[in-house]
Amino acid sequence: MSFLLRQRIQLPKAWRWKKRMEVSCCHCKTFSTISSHQDPIEIHKRKLFLWFSHLPKEENQFGGLFSPETMHVDPLIMERKDEERAGLLQSPYKTEISSSHPLTVEQLFEPTDTWSEGRGLNVLLYGAVGTGKATIVRKLVLDWCTGTTMTRFKLLLPFACEDLCQLSKAVSLRDLVGRKYLHLKNHPLLNGDKDQAKDVLFLFNGMEKMQLDFRIGSSELCSDPSEPLPPSVIIVNLLRKYLLPEANILMATRLSAVERIPQKYVSRYVQICGFNDPDRQRAYFTSRLLQSEEAAHNKEAQTLIELLYLNLQSESQLAAVCFLPSYCWLTCATLHFLHFTSPQAPIRTLTGIYTSFFRLNFGGEVLGTRTGASMSTQEYQSSLMSYVVRTVGKLAFDGVMNKRTSFSDKELEQWIGGKTKTDEELHQLAMFQTDVLDFFLAPCVKSRKHSSKELCENDEKQYVFAIPAMQEYLAALYVVLGENKSALQKLTSQVSVAIGQASEDVSALVNILSKFIPLRLFAIFNLLKLFPKLYEKISSRNKGRIARTMAAEMFRTEDSYNEDVLDQVEQSLLGVHGPQPQQSDDSQSFELYPIFMGGLLQYSNRVLLQQLDCNIQSTTVVQITRALRKYLVRELSKPQPPQELMDLLVLLYEFQNPRLTVEVLSSMKSICLTNIRMTSLKCFILSSVLSCSSASYHLKELDLSSCLLTSNTLQMLRPAFRHTLSLNLQFNNLDPDSCILLRDLLLDPKTCLSSLQLCDNPLLDSGVRVLLEALPENRSLTYLSLMHTGLEDSGALELAERLQQHTGLQELNVAYNTISDEAALALVDACREHPTIHTVHLYLNAITDEGKQSLYGRGVSSDEGNNRRVKVLASVTEGSDISSDWHPILRVIRENASSWDRKRVKQQLTVFLRDLEWGRRKQTSFWKRLHFRKVQKAVQATLQSLEKESSSRPSKKAE
Repeated sequence: MSFLLRQRIQLPKAWRWKKRMEVSCCHCKTFSTISSHQDPIEIHKRKLFLWFSHLPKEENQFGGLFSPETMHVDPLIMERKDEERAGLLQSPYKTEISSSHPLTVEQLFEPTDTWSEGRGLNVLLYGAVGTGKATIVRKLVLDWCTGTTMTRFKLLLPFACEDLCQLSKAVSLRDLVGRKYLHLKNHPLLNGDKDQAKDVLFLFNGMEKMQLDFRIGSSELCSDPSEPLPPSVIIVNLLRKYLLPEANILMATRLSAVERIPQKYVSRYVQICGFNDPDRQRAYFTSRLLQSEEAAHNKEAQTLIELLYLNLQSESQLAAVCFLPSYCWLTCATLHFLHFTSPQAPIRTLTGIYTSFFRLNFGGEVLGTRTGASMSTQEYQSSLMSYVVRTVGKLAFDGVMNKRTSFSDKELEQWIGGKTKTDEELHQLAMFQTDVLDFFLAPCVKSRKHSSKELCENDEKQYVFAIPAMQEYLAALYVVLGENKSALQKLTSQVSVAIGQASEDVSALVNILSKFIPLRLFAIFNLLKLFPKLYEKISSRNKGRIARTMAAEMFRTEDSYNEDVLDQVEQSLLGVHGPQPQQSDDSQSFELYPIFMGGLLQYSNRVLLQQLDCNIQSTTVVQITRALRKYLVRELSKPQPPQELMDLLVLLYEFQNPRLTVEVLSSMKSICLTNIRMTSLKCFILSSVLSCSSASYHLKELDLSSCLLTSNTLQMLRPAFRHTLSLNLQFNNLDPDSCILLRDLLLDPKTCLSSLQLCDNPLLDSGVRVLLEALPENRSLTYLSLMHTGLEDSGALELAERLQQHTGLQELNVAYNTISDEAALALVDACREHPTIHTVHLYLNAITDEGKQSLYGRGVSSDEGNNRRVKVLASVTEGSDISSDWHPILRVIRENASSWDRKRVKQQLTVFLRDLEWGRRKQTSFWKRLHFRKVQKAVQATLQSLEKESSSRPSKKAE
């Protein structure tokens, strides 16, 4: 649907409301009634500005931060000669022709060589889908309203041709203007007197929708603006210059409709070529992604623009398609979704972005009949989007099934229009190939990713989808709409509908005949009633097959080591900077395909698709959802890698079905997302999914170790933490400010957190002090790990004082910090007197040998009636004996040595070896000496592996 018509649909209700308010409140200023002292043209400008300033709903993807003035970037406009125009219809995107020159909007109506005095210019503005026709028209109207362009015209009259072609009654030009713009009724500029019409500019947007016939026998000649005529005849006479010959006309149309207007009635041909250079594209991206003051000073946002610009400057596939402003919009919307998601913004999904993208570009668009064909015949007025699904969607589905992303000319001819038979179908195919096909498919930019044998076979030119995710979206839509049925299934469906409609009449007839001819043979006709029920079962089984495909594609073994799907989407837009991952030619994955299938079943997306004449029945959604739950639960019974679990969470989020989410979560006892780069979007998805469950649902463990979490992303995860018993936040970037949120989490009465692991986070003493404020009121925590958090003596002493205020803690880990003897002894004393603590980890601290000996003796309670003993893990030895927990200590060191200070770890291991050697010499038993020797070998092996890794790193850097 044209942008002009969408504005006309959405604003009249608001204007009528304003008019009622203005009538009831006399003190309000009115725009709806014409006062004697108000200039109708000024009223017209104010109304047009309000009209065209309205942004479509899809712009809410960017948080509603934009105004038309700040986000507009002019696309390239080229004037075309006659011979160039003929060639360009065959190759619409080639702009490198020497005789063409760019124009500005202000230059569109400069006199041409064929211009004559007293006659206005007819300018034909044409372009392919997505090049920016509606944007230019919108900006032109707004600039005229503000007096910044087209100031030579006193009156600008925009019309949506989709609106005009719906008028069935004849109407005069003056009445047509008065009908659309009441304040301009009977305006003198439209009387036809003298040359007043030279100050009028008519703007017809979407001329391809008008059935114009320039034959004299079909469109009568008329020069009277008051003569009632069909709208198409009025436009023909305006173009012929019989009606208001001094008026200027600007027409915007598709490529396929250029030849519908005879050349003698066009003064200038102008083609919109989009953004032809990376600088225009960068200006567009900057206006979208750095619009807000917060984003403009955000280093991450600026880095995002730089990475995108680098990818556009390289010979990437994205650079080959971003000359289309529509794909620039899709790129911005996707990046905004990936990087600027916030809990305060409306819920957005990746599927919703792509569905909105199609609604913006194809809403209301149809493939109609040829010029002169009967408009009453609706059989060929098919929705353009449904035609896209049947043709391009079929091609995309075949590529997904065969794991292919590139297609040859022969394959395009086979899948798109290969079965056309009638003349009208051939005409629709020609229009589709001219206007739309190049919008989806672009010549493949040969790179490492596409250097497989399928590109090199016979050196044939290959085509790929403009954006990789577009192939997966169209394939998913093709399947969900049921277009992948076999010929037998389609025939069965038609027979079922026919029998269902006729079954009541047949039954009535059989009942009447059976009274006169009592033959049991008539009873066989009752079997007809069973056919629709049988088809319903077959259809239900087909929907189950769709659900099984979704689950199978979600958990493919060969994709289990790929990055999660959101990172893949980001890499497709920003590129991979640095060493390229080594992948085989046959490793193409389509992990977005099942996620899009789930997202398309979401209610809001189904509503948008219904506006595009792509209807997904509610029964289809119910059948697929019921089967999908069973298959997902079955797959989750097997161990799944973190990347696959993240993709599952994305699927549940895109589906937006709380009931399905709860049923799937009930089969998940733990979620391990270790080593997943948890962006703000992924944190929001995790919290949104877990928030669907009831308050009584709790995960046994939520592992978010090594996820690059910060205090900002931690805030978005708080709803998820409420459903967790054991929380692992090791190896992240949590600073002291993060402890404020963790403190509030422990104080939350809805939280049942029993284990909190904060190893390898720079919390420092200040952060630990904040965290300890929650101990007096918290009753659920039993295990607390503060290993390698920068804890010093002051923090350890305060921890010792606070321990008595919390009676549920059982194990405390403060290993690998800078705690000295005095603080360690105080901490062990506090743990010894604590009623429930049984283990304290103190190894890899700055504790002397004498301190370790003292700690071993302090593990026994001073209360004679209390036989409790606290395990103090300070070394692999306890005095002259081996510690019973030497193995866990070495295991922790091995697991974390890669991220720790290697020099310090080596020093501690050397101290362990010295202690073991001293203890071994003290032993008289041969078996104890042998045990010491075994532990010594384990420590030596750990030390040697660290030295080997340290020596290999410099050599790799040298290479």
